[in-house]
Parts: sequence; C-alpha cells; structure tokens
Amino acid sequence: MRGYALFALVVAMFVALAPGVRAQGLIERLITPGPLVEGHAKFENDCGKCHEAFTRNTQPQLCLDCHKEIAADRERKIGFHGKQPEARSRDCRACHTEHKGRGADISTLDPDRFDHEQTNFRLVDSHAKVDCNACHAPKIPFHKTKTECVGCHAKVDPHKGRLGDRCENCHTPAAWRNVKPFDHGKTKFPLEGSHATVVCATCHAGQVYKDLPQACVACHRIQDVHGGRYGPKCETCHRATHWKEAHFDHSATKFPLHGAHASVKCDACHTGDLYAKKLETACVACHRPQDPHKGELGDRCERCHADADWRRNINFNHNNTRFPLVGQHADAQCESCHKSQAFKGAPVKCESCHQDTFHKGRLGAEPECGACHNAFGWKQWRFDHARQTRFALTGSHERLACEKCHTAANPATLKLPTACIACHKDYHRGNLGAEPKCESCHDTVAWPRWRFNHAALANYPLIGGHASLTCERCHVVKNPPNLKLASECISCHRRDDTHHGSFGPACERCHTSVGWRRVTIRQ
Repeated sequence: MRGYALFALVVAMFVALAPGVRAQGLIERLITPGPLVEGHAKFENDCGKCHEAFTRNTQPQLCLDCHKEIAADRERKIGFHGKQPEARSRDCRACHTEHKGRGADISTLDPDRFDHEQTNFRLVDSHAKVDCNACHAPKIPFHKTKTECVGCHAKVDPHKGRLGDRCENCHTPAAWRNVKPFDHGKTKFPLEGSHATVVCATCHAGQVYKDLPQACVACHRIQDVHGGRYGPKCETCHRATHWKEAHFDHSATKFPLHGAHASVKCDACHTGDLYAKKLETACVACHRPQDPHKGELGDRCERCHADADWRRNINFNHNNTRFPLVGQHADAQCESCHKSQAFKGAPVKCESCHQDTFHKGRLGAEPECGACHNAFGWKQWRFDHARQTRFALTGSHERLACEKCHTAANPATLKLPTACIACHKDYHRGNLGAEPKCESCHDTVAWPRWRFNHAALANYPLIGGHASLTCERCHVVKNPPNLKLASECISCHRRDDTHHGSFGPACERCHTSVGWRRVTIRQ
C-alpha cells in the first residue's frame, strides 16, 4: 500500500509542476519500459501510434495499420507472415518486443534456425550456400528484400538490362553460367528449320535481344540474289529449312503456271521490282517478239496456242468463227487458206481459194458455189433445180451439163428464159406462132416424140386423111397472132372444088375426110 501511495504522490507532484500537459500522456511517459528501436524512434513521444490507453486488444491492428505489407502477406497467405502458422495468427508483440533501446534487434530472427521455405523465395542450389547478409542488406527489412534476379545480380548482368528482369527464362540458380535452352517458340519468332541450329550470337549480336527486326532481309540482305527487287517478304518463296530452294504457289495468283511455264525461272518474267509494277498476264506481254502474226490476230494467243509447247499442239476451234471447218476443210493446213499468216478478215467465199476452172465464169463472176458443191467432196455436187429456180429438170434435161444452157461468161444473173424456143430451134419455122407453146405437143423425154390432142385442145378432131397430115399443111402462116383456123372445108380445099362453088361451101354434105373422092350424098 505504501508503494501505490508513493506512486500516486509522484504523479500528483509532476502534474502540478507541468501544467498544460495531458495527464494521460504524462503517465505513459512516466511508465514507459524503455527507449524504442531505431526504426520506431520517431514515435517515441507519440505513444498513441502503437498503443491505446489501458487496453492491449487493439495493439496488433495498430501494428498492421502501419506495416501494411505484413497485413497484405497475412491476407494473401504469402511470405513468412502469411505462410508460417504462428506468424499469421499470433499478436505481433509475441515475437517483436519493443522498448529495448535504439540498437536492439526486435526481429528475434535466428539465422541458423530460420526456415526459408516459409518465405516467397526458396533457397535452392547455389542460393542455399549463400550467406544471409549477401542478400539481406543492413537496415533493410527482410521482407523488403527483392526476389528478382536483378535485385542481386544487376551488376553482373552481361546483357546490361537489355533482356529485362526475367533472368529465370534462361538461367537457373544451380549454375548461373549454364544457360538452359530458351523456348524461342514463345516469342514472335519461333526457330524453325536451319534457324534452330544457329548460335544465338549470330542473330543477337552485341547481346541485343529485345525488339530485333524479324524480316528475313534484316539478316540475309547480303544473300539476296534478287538485289531487293522482290521486296522484303522472302518467306513468300523461301523457307528456313533450305534457303536456296524457292517454293511459291503460283496457282494462288491469277496466273497459274502450266506446261512450259512451270519450269521457267522467276527472273525470266519478273525482270523488275516485283511490287512496283504488276505484271500483265496476256501472252503478248512476254511473247510479242515471237509473234509470227505480227499482232494481226490480237492478244488472245491462248485461243490457238497452249503453254505446253508454243510451236506445237496448235488448237483452234474454227467452229466459233463465221466459217466452221467441215468435210475436207477440217483436214486442211491453216497456211493453205491463210497465206502469209493472214488470219484476220480472211475471205470466206469459195472462189477466194478455189479458182473457177471448170465453169469458166458461166455461173457468174461471183458464183454461189455452195448452192451445188459442199466441203465433203468438190466433185460431188447437187443442185435442186426445181426448188431453187422453179424450172424442174426432167427427161433429157436432167442429163444435161449446166454449160449446155448457161453458156454466157460472167453473166449478171443466172436466170434464163424458160420457154423451149429459147434453147430449141423452131422446127415449124414460126408456123405455130412467134412464141409457141412447145410443151403443148412435146415433152422433155425426147423432142421427136410429140403428141397433141387436136380434138380436145383445138375442138377439131383429125380423122381420115387429116390424121396423117403434118401441122404445116394447115398452119402455113408465119408467126400468126393465134393458131385458130377456120373449120370449113372450103377454107383449105377451095382449089379442090371441082364444082367451082356451085354447090355452096358445105362440102361435108357429100364428101368426108376419109377420102375426098368418095362421095356420099346426104339429104
């Protein structure tokens, strides 16, 4: 009791001697166990930063409010304070006792017994033999020690930071200089083909790894046999497996390579910059000097020629022209009709190739040969005279050669008169009219054979002596306007009238045509 009374007296006297000072703060300073460590020295006159008056329950949270990284480790269960069960659950003061003086170490860490497995950085391989102070610098909290390789090895980094801070991509803690294989497939430039065996320094000269150009010409420009004419996209034709073996799928373009084109070297066609000027695909773009037609047939060479063999295998579908090739024309050589390589505008009329040596112009200066002849056999001809001229060839006419009737050379027209007298001499010398209708008596079977039905056609039957008479015995007038004659006997037999007209003109009352001298008197 005397101790408590003495303590109360001292406090009362101190309050009296120091007016204006809060009694609670004064009490705390009077009862402090000792000076704080160097790290907390700035809070020595502000006990409220770490304590609440007369309570211990809030002190752990005040510690975590200040040491936020420790609170985060606990929350995420990482680091020593997040992984070690006691460190995660116990109050801070259980391990870190304060008020031990400026030089005191309140971490209570025993390096010989500390389990580094409880941290975020396991000590394996070479790291297991390293002294703690080699990584943990003085006056720097352990949990603030950097875990990246460059945190300790930045000074010995041969890359000078050019490859970033992910040293573990290539190096291991077992032996720093033993570089493990780098998975280049995870980069934007996988190593394929010949690239897979190339030493790193060949491409990464001067330890430059970051932001290297990936275009082939960046490394192979000196090997570009095209001199840059084909641009920088070498991978379009070349592969990393074999650089000298070029492969380009020309079928993916508008000009697939077929026939002889498939074996032509690229430079034969691509003589300039590949991208500066687009090549034309017309045959004449490359083969104009070889054009034997001198441009007369245009630029559609593929209509006749194939790219397998330019001078052979010429195939032209003449049926697509105005002159289809049929019969013997189909077997004719092109040059037999297209002389001097003249193809365009070639004449299509027969006489332009076939000289008229047989008809000698009698069928016109420009005869329609196709009316009679065809391409299957020139000597095999046929002309439908009845349908095409309205003058059917029958009888002897059918056997006549064309020239028997068509005798004039180069007539303006082949149309001939159809009257018999136009070709046949008039045996009757005009007695049957200037334009007699020969077909009334004659037919085409044989001219001497004739027949005329005098009874039906002239209404005057020829009987008796009349039947054996020739036409000219009665029809004696040349070129009469018509052939109609008087039917009275006296019109022909006036000279034979022995009666001298005394019995009148009706001779038929006594006489008959059977015999003039045989008289029969009729009443």
